[in-house]
Amino acid sequence: MGTLLRGGSVVSGQGVCRGDVLLEGEKIAAVGENLPVGDANVVDCTGKLLFPGFIDGHTHFDLEVAGTITADDFATGSRAALRGGTTMVVDFAAPDKGETLAAGLERWRRKSEGKTACDYGFHMTIDDWNEGISRELGEMMDQGITSFKMYMTYPAMMIGEGDMYRALLRLKEVGGIAGVHCENDGVIRALVEDARAGGRMAPASHPRTRPAPLEAEAVGHLLRMAQLADVPVIIVHLSARESLEEVRAARRRGQRVYVETCPHYLLLEDSAYDNPDYLEAARFVCAPPLRKRADQEALWEALRGGEIDTVATDHCSFTLAQKRAGQYDFTRIPGGLPGVEHRGVLLYTYGVAAGRVTAADMCRVLSENPARLYGCWPRKGLIAPGSDGDIVVLDPASEGTISVDNHVQNVDYTPYEGWRTKCSIVQVYLRGNLAADRGQVLNPRGRFIPRGRCCL
Repeated sequence: MGTLLRGGSVVSGQGVCRGDVLLEGEKIAAVGENLPVGDANVVDCTGKLLFPGFIDGHTHFDLEVAGTITADDFATGSRAALRGGTTMVVDFAAPDKGETLAAGLERWRRKSEGKTACDYGFHMTIDDWNEGISRELGEMMDQGITSFKMYMTYPAMMIGEGDMYRALLRLKEVGGIAGVHCENDGVIRALVEDARAGGRMAPASHPRTRPAPLEAEAVGHLLRMAQLADVPVIIVHLSARESLEEVRAARRRGQRVYVETCPHYLLLEDSAYDNPDYLEAARFVCAPPLRKRADQEALWEALRGGEIDTVATDHCSFTLAQKRAGQYDFTRIPGGLPGVEHRGVLLYTYGVAAGRVTAADMCRVLSENPARLYGCWPRKGLIAPGSDGDIVVLDPASEGTISVDNHVQNVDYTPYEGWRTKCSIVQVYLRGNLAADRGQVLNPRGRFIPRGRCCL
């Protein structure tokens, strides 16, 4: 027996139209008006919006950072994702320096297999470079891991500029794509040393030692390397207006550049770090740091204009006790924010309902574009016959409040505490099966999804 979602409005990147959706097995069997019921179970979706399952292309579950491990592992993080309408995450398999990529992948498979409630894939982190790793890039592609991560900051994760250039060339050969964390590490370290020498070790020094120009400089630096290598790249968690200008300049040169931003850069401001209460300020520490209102407005404008391709969360959760580790030294605060549960309702409330973007824009950046960017289109990312039955039923007439008291993320705070929402996620279907119902996550079983090449 199938499931017929009747009377709703189907959202795509092209717009919104009235339509029923028939789910049979794990797939979408039909989309159209007044579909016959047959023996299907009918779900009344009158007044609801039906989005393709959201894809979060940037999560960090069960990751060691600053001597501790993220509060959310694959079990808790994936359940929070599903509750918020995310039916697939792409996390990061990270080998240690000196390890093979295969060793890192095997460790992440052990972390995730049998525990992940939503569907999932992996990016592979390149934090070392040699002939063996170069060879392994092709082997990763054969296993459906087609996107890779490189860092321009964090010494434990960085590779040299020459090696990064060689990695870009090799990715061009095998058909993979790299997402890059762009910040100027050398100047950041100099600014941190100055802050330490001056005794300025409170969280307020965090944004001052990682200012927007150092992100923009690194973005421009990477894009010139990518220009020479003639290869597309992804700028992950772009936060600043100056960085957008570097992307625009590269695009005018004819380069293919993809841009990801995050809800916290669209909605939160760097004044949060100036709170005299240490823990109130420390909970917002992430990298790049939160920026200014002018940066937020620039990001919303770029999102509305199609210059930003995807909104992911960079979900990297720590409890307040874990954040307390840096009470006397801001560099010891584990960096990251929780967000995988609330991305959809935040973007609808403060984007669509506020008139900043359309529902079609939201569909593009949460569903269609990440599916294309990360090589799982048309299996994921759209509501069409033959695609996976991943559906988010969103009620635009329901209001609520985000609070630590009602979320399922395994963390004792949310950066959006008390924020009002103008929608709710009523139901979430994963491969045709009801996975979350009115805030209750059922007992879904996620599956590793091998991915193809970028087709955005």
